[in-house]
Amino acid sequence: MRLSFSQDLRQVQKQVLAPRMIQSMEILQLPILALQERIEHEMEENPVLEMVEEDADAPAEVEEAEAAERPPSDAPTEEERELVIDESHSNEQDFERLMKMDEEWPDHFEDRVQPSRAEVEQAGERKLDAMANMAARPQSLQDYLHDQLGWFDLEPGLRAMADRIIYNLDPNGYLQGRLADLLGPDARPEDLAVAQRGLSLVQKLDPPGVGARDLRECLLLQLAPGMPYYEQLKVLIGNHLEDLEYNRLPVISRRTGYSIELIQTVLEELRKLKPKPGADFQDIVVPPVTPDVFVEQDESGRYRVRLEDSRTPSLFISPYYRKLFQSGEANEETREYIKRKISAAQWLIDSIQQRRSTLTKVAQAIVDHQQEFLNKGPEAVEPLKMQQIADKVGVHVTTVSRAVDDKWIQTPRGIFPLKRFFCGGTVSADGEEVAWDAVRLKLQEIVDGEDKQHPLSDDQLVQQLAAHGITVARRTVTKYRKAMGILSSRQRRDWGGGKRSDG
Repeated sequence: MRLSFSQDLRQVQKQVLAPRMIQSMEILQLPILALQERIEHEMEENPVLEMVEEDADAPAEVEEAEAAERPPSDAPTEEERELVIDESHSNEQDFERLMKMDEEWPDHFEDRVQPSRAEVEQAGERKLDAMANMAARPQSLQDYLHDQLGWFDLEPGLRAMADRIIYNLDPNGYLQGRLADLLGPDARPEDLAVAQRGLSLVQKLDPPGVGARDLRECLLLQLAPGMPYYEQLKVLIGNHLEDLEYNRLPVISRRTGYSIELIQTVLEELRKLKPKPGADFQDIVVPPVTPDVFVEQDESGRYRVRLEDSRTPSLFISPYYRKLFQSGEANEETREYIKRKISAAQWLIDSIQQRRSTLTKVAQAIVDHQQEFLNKGPEAVEPLKMQQIADKVGVHVTTVSRAVDDKWIQTPRGIFPLKRFFCGGTVSADGEEVAWDAVRLKLQEIVDGEDKQHPLSDDQLVQQLAAHGITVARRTVTKYRKAMGILSSRQRRDWGGGKRSDG
């Protein structure tokens, strides 16, 4: 074998995505709120983009006159259609050209973009209103515990160690790892003793259970003499926490001598304790859901989709830049800059229009297939694959995937993600397809209606589903039961009045 350099010619066929196609796919995948942010960003970066300003106080005649004078966004000139983006120019060069253009542009353009005093005052008032209505930052667990340390007269070393422990607690209030890990490799025995005192001090603070290193210690820290079933709780938490988790009440009864009824009563008291004492201080932010598509029923009873377009501003290319580009008054460098910006603006406008068209077609095809879901509810959902919608609309399956990604639809049955309507299925006893969502709903219904003193095993759940015309394997039932958070038959069993056996 010989290593050498050589040149040869090869004929290779490649499929390369054009920048316009890549942008179109990115725009299609954006939900409505992200699309608004993208448009705002593009308007900041591209000076030729303008947005239709809707004035609620303006008369209809004025709006119609302004719309007639405004060039349509979807009707670029012939010269603009031939524009291409020159990818060889860097951002630094764009900035330099923009600075040069500032010196060459007419003075009347500066007057046009300068905001009026009323606009500046309105913007300031909106900002002040937003600041006044901003939610206050909630107090953190660490701040709450640190404030409580001020109630104690502590020596500096102990206070510093208690603070170190506090700021090493996880969001649930637990101290992860060993206490010695907070001290470092050169810690002395007396340092560990101070750390033990600091931990004991933290564990006495509110909320009860904070500073624990595991669940057992957390629950024991919440016990106080005088509370109901104090001694029994200490025994169950200290020695039988795992048996409680797996509902092995007869085992606990045999080892402790407590009756099943007493154990169940103590268990009710145990459920009042908090396994995560720091969870109340967590600031859980639930992002708002804004539907991209609305479903409405027309007079004939058919469901029609409508896109949420009120939040998407209408864009058009600035007439000033059109004239500046076509007049020939600007120098070649300025014309080249405007040329690229107009091309980028037109591509963005076309991509938004393509998104609107594709999303409408895909959503309508989904709604047409899921008529029973809208009429009867989630239990009547039909099996549906993305390939079916792609074939119906006439696009690639990846286009359908991008169209429904992170999109929500408002229906008469509530708000659902568009992906909710895609699900596999199985074949029922009569040969009809049944969606997996319908199988899960039926499984939950069977479990809810079972005799809790004699809960159904997974094999018995398979038989019950078969009695309803749904044929599935036992492993499928087990998988769905675990995914739905349904406990095993042993854990679901209610031992009240049952035999005292190991079950």
